[in-house]
Amino acid sequence: MIKGTFIDEISHDIPHQNWGREEWDTDFKHMKNMGIEMVIMIRSGYKQWITYPSSVLQREVDAFKPSTDLLKLFLELSEKYDLQFYFGLYDSGKYWVNGDYEAEVAINKAVIDEVWEHYGHYPAFKGWYISHEISRKNNPAIQLYKTLGTHCKAMSNGLPTMISPYIDGVKNISQYDHEVLKTAGVSLEAHKADWREIFQEIHEAVDIVAFQDGHVAYRELIDFLKVNKELAEEFGMECWTNTETFDRDMPIKFLPIKWDKLELKLELAKKAGIQKAITFEFSHFMSPQSAYLQAGHLYNRYQEYREKQRKLLNN
Repeated sequence: MIKGTFIDEISHDIPHQNWGREEWDTDFKHMKNMGIEMVIMIRSGYKQWITYPSSVLQREVDAFKPSTDLLKLFLELSEKYDLQFYFGLYDSGKYWVNGDYEAEVAINKAVIDEVWEHYGHYPAFKGWYISHEISRKNNPAIQLYKTLGTHCKAMSNGLPTMISPYIDGVKNISQYDHEVLKTAGVSLEAHKADWREIFQEIHEAVDIVAFQDGHVAYRELIDFLKVNKELAEEFGMECWTNTETFDRDMPIKFLPIKWDKLELKLELAKKAGIQKAITFEFSHFMSPQSAYLQAGHLYNRYQEYREKQRKLLNN
């Protein structure tokens, strides 16, 4: 079942919904009503757009000061609805993309320090999300995970850290491309070899891994889910699934997913022994108040599914 959702308030490749406190309060209520227990702010900033009035980012990257302190708002609403909150780090969209991982790490260390000093006292602050995503072995990115995860845990007295990588499957296509498939994806064996090496390096700095489930063909998915769980358990990490609630099978990027596809993915994760799912992401693709009308219908189908699962457990 879906127990957590990302919150994408930078919205760098999906439309912004321009919500204020009232709309966000309503959305958190909807989240609670469908069994969500945690929210993960996917990133605190992207390039010059930020979610809180960061002195570090306004000084270092000339970021624009936001009209609302969304970090404070999300922490307050998480406390109101008894949800855990995970803070997502900053993505420069520049340094690490151009190979300057040291600069990416340095600015994020400063962000971590700043955020913990000013927001770490909120009871809902329960963990960290390292927002940088990779799919294959990438030694500088591995060190980024290791260094930033270690710094997050040291700063916060051991609060857990999470990553959400993707699989280099046949649907690993840029959102800016109208195609939906490439000729070939990574083999299961190559994926397993890469991630065994990655986990060997990062397992003491990263506690939770939630692979995105949308980049591989549906008939391949269970094999990748099983490998992900096996590898995570080998290194003492928790394995969740990031079950995407948007559809990668269309040239229109991105719309809410067809219910049958989401149900299939949830059932496959269950068969693979993965107990907890998070999603990217509730507010755009599942919320009854989303700008997409069909998102509310997806919410209704999921609630029917939850009720069916509850009855099966009670029989």
